[in-house]
Amino acid sequence: MKAESEFQKAWARLRKNKPALAGLCFIFLAIFIAIFGYALVPDNSPDANQQIPEAALRAPGDQITSVRFRLQEPDNKSSVFSIFAKGKPLDHRISPAEPSTIILRSDSITFQRLGSKKTLEKWPIITLLYPVTDSLRKENGQWIFKNAQGETITETESGLAQKIKDEPPVVSRTYWLGTDKYGRCILSRLLLGFRVSLLVGCIAVFISLTIGLIIGAVGGYFGGRTDDIIMLIINTVWSIPTLLLVFAIVLALGRGISIIFLAVGLTMWVDVARVVRGQVMGLRDLPFVEAAKSMGFGHRRIIMKHILPNLLGPVLVVAAGNFATAILVESGLSYLGFGVQPPAPSWGNMLNENYGYAIGGKPFLALAPALAIAMTVLAFNLVGNGLRDALDVKQ
Repeated sequence: MKAESEFQKAWARLRKNKPALAGLCFIFLAIFIAIFGYALVPDNSPDANQQIPEAALRAPGDQITSVRFRLQEPDNKSSVFSIFAKGKPLDHRISPAEPSTIILRSDSITFQRLGSKKTLEKWPIITLLYPVTDSLRKENGQWIFKNAQGETITETESGLAQKIKDEPPVVSRTYWLGTDKYGRCILSRLLLGFRVSLLVGCIAVFISLTIGLIIGAVGGYFGGRTDDIIMLIINTVWSIPTLLLVFAIVLALGRGISIIFLAVGLTMWVDVARVVRGQVMGLRDLPFVEAAKSMGFGHRRIIMKHILPNLLGPVLVVAAGNFATAILVESGLSYLGFGVQPPAPSWGNMLNENYGYAIGGKPFLALAPALAIAMTVLAFNLVGNGLRDALDVKQ
C-alpha cells in the first residue's frame, strides 16, 4: 500500500475541519466571481457605473421598466478578454418609464418618465437603435440621418422593425439588492468589489511575503549583529500603528489602487518576518542544516533549498491572516477616502457613499458591503485556523 504524502495527510485533516472547508469554498466562490464578474453582474458597464437618477434608492427586489436609447455604435473591436477585464462600453442611455404609458409604434415611441407628472415624451423610433446626431428626416418611408462619424445612413421601416424585434428597446430589470443614491445597481457593484478586494489582498500579501521571508530568514540564520539590526527595524515598524503608516505612505506617494497595493504590503511584512525569524532560529542548528554546511553549500542555497521549504505551514497561516487584514485595511482606507477612488466598486467606497442613508431608514444600502467584508475576512481567518491545525504548526 502506497504511503500518503505529508500534503495528503494535511488535506485529509483540513477536510475534517468543517468551518475551514466552508471558508475555503467561499474563497473559491469569491475568486470565481472576481474573474468572471462582468459576465455575472446585471450591469456590465465599466465599474458597474451606469447611473439612472430616476431609479435612485430603490428597495431590494424592485423591478423597473426602461426605454433604451442608443448612445454610440457598438464597439466591434472589444474582445471577450477586454469585456471580462474592463466591462462592456456603455452604448445605451436608460430612461425609466411608467410601464402603462409606453406605446411603441412603427415610427415613434411614447412614454412617461418614471415618477414624472409631465406630459408624455415622444421620440422617433430611429433613436432607439442609432446614435442620431444631425439631419434626421423621413422620406418615402425611409429614415435618413447622419451618425457620429458624419456618415449618411438610410434605414427602411421594415429594417427598423426587424432590428427592434432582435433588440427590444423596452426592458425590465429587477434590482435584487436595490440601488444607491446614483441609481446604480448595488448587486453589480457588490460582486465587482470582490475583484478589488482580492486583488489588493493578493498583491499586498505577495509584497509582505517577499520582504518578510528575506528579512526574517537572514536575521534568523546569521544572528549576531545582523539579527540585532533587523530586529531594530522590525520593532520600529511594529511600533507604528498600521493605519497611521498606511496613511503616511498614501499621502507621500499619492492616492490610487497601485499605491494601496504598496502601502498595505509594506505594513504587513513585519508579521511574516517575526514568524520566519523565529522558525529559522529553531532550524539553523538542526542536523540537516549542519550536514548541508559540511558539504560546502553556500548560505543562500541552504536558506532557499533546505530551510524555507520547512516553513511552508507557518507562512501559509500568516499569509491567510494577512490576506484578511489587507481586505480590512483597504476597505477602511476606501471608506475614509484614501483608498480606491470612485467610481471603482470598492466595498469601502460603497459604505462611505451610503452610510448616511443606512441610519436614515435604508439599512440595506450599507448592510450588503458590510456583510461582504465580514464574510470574506471570516473565510480567510477560518482557512488560516484550519491550515494551522492541518499542518501541525503548533508543534
